[in-house]
Amino acid sequence: MAIKTEKEITLFPGGNGAVIPEEGELLPALDDMTPREIVQELDKYIVGQAAAKRAVAVALRNRVRRQKLPPEIAEDVLPKNILMIGPTGVGKTEIARRLARLAGCPFVKVEASKYTEVGYVGRDVESMVRDLVETSIDMVREEKLDEVADRAEQAAEERVLDLLLPPQVEAPGMPEAERNAQREQSQRTREKLRVQLREGKLDQRMVDLEVRERSMPSFEIISNQGVEEMDVNIKDMLSGMFGQQKKRRKMSVADAFEYLIQEEENKLIDMDQVTRIAVERAEQMGIIFVDEIDKVAGRESGHGPDVSREGVQRDILPIIEGTTVNTRYGMIRTDHILFIAAGAFHVTKPSDLIPELQGRLPIRVEMQSLKEEDFVRILTEPKNALIKQYIALLETEGVKLQITEDAVQAIARFATNVNEQTENIGARRLHTILEKVLDELSFEAPDLKKKTVKVDSAYVNKQLADIVKNQDLSRYIL
Repeated sequence: MAIKTEKEITLFPGGNGAVIPEEGELLPALDDMTPREIVQELDKYIVGQAAAKRAVAVALRNRVRRQKLPPEIAEDVLPKNILMIGPTGVGKTEIARRLARLAGCPFVKVEASKYTEVGYVGRDVESMVRDLVETSIDMVREEKLDEVADRAEQAAEERVLDLLLPPQVEAPGMPEAERNAQREQSQRTREKLRVQLREGKLDQRMVDLEVRERSMPSFEIISNQGVEEMDVNIKDMLSGMFGQQKKRRKMSVADAFEYLIQEEENKLIDMDQVTRIAVERAEQMGIIFVDEIDKVAGRESGHGPDVSREGVQRDILPIIEGTTVNTRYGMIRTDHILFIAAGAFHVTKPSDLIPELQGRLPIRVEMQSLKEEDFVRILTEPKNALIKQYIALLETEGVKLQITEDAVQAIARFATNVNEQTENIGARRLHTILEKVLDELSFEAPDLKKKTVKVDSAYVNKQLADIVKNQDLSRYIL
């Protein structure tokens, strides 16, 4: 059975039968989605891990429930943070990321091992909250840009027409009839230019445009607030001092139009309002995914690295408990931010975390290792399945790729075997193996005379057999 494109794909027997929506299909509003429906949406992208999906679906639904409570009660209802335990490549990060997209929440993924205890050189843990606020600002700004896009384009179009046809100066004492005739002629010419502009016929014409150029020195100051935060604050303070210089530049009409659209959008957007909305959204709906939490799961035992790891835990603790963090947009409360921590816990175990931090991660979810049948589903079922991606990529070269069911089974089998014999990296192994299987085809695609290519299990075995036989070689290639 050949794997077809997304619109006509048939799931293999034993699949979950989830209906894959057409591109652009709108999801139901989050307020209307039950936990079961949230899980169904996650099923479209992530195979298995039912317990983890249920946990995050309930956490998301509880946020909706909290918003319907009276303010005095809602303030005391804190999110139930989640600890995901499982090997790499089983979907921990993807579940959190898809959940955030589904809910339209600000989301950041950070790695606990990248932070250092206060007093050491490196990023402090509060920077994860600053990153969340920056993400929220970007989200709200994009939403506002969409709202004003039409008005900004109309205003930019008028300014481009002014550049192409500057307003005529009316001579003093000109008779009224002559003045009206001149205005009508100018308006007719302007409308002709407008039509040509919209048709793209004027894109290459050159115009002189006055653009703003920011002339300001670069600063980098290291302090206990962190390099990134002080650097931004100093630039903001000095931007008014150095000002913005204007300079005339010659550019094409197409480039001038794009520049003027951005300028008009910035005029129409109230950044104070954007900041207020974004800060509130980060505080009330933000999700921070703390990966590699197991890497800092060490208890103090007199050794430097262990002390440092426990120090990072103690620095993370108040942020998860609920504190106030200073950002360039003001003070941000973390009480209602949802924290999802994750780790493989190969060497350590969750009980190695300090007790206070364990208590702030009350929901424990154990992720299941992926089996061969899971790999088959991952390759074919999700909306963004790897095979669908390769089919679409090669279709741009006019090549119709057909991957048979036995080829998918062979790829899944190879991935399972390599994971067992070397390091188990879960579904990430599929990326490497598929790339190796289709490497020759991807290289030759533009020059192929035969534009329909069938990949079966024999082809897969041919491409991978020598590498898999040599276990030492497979460690480096697969």
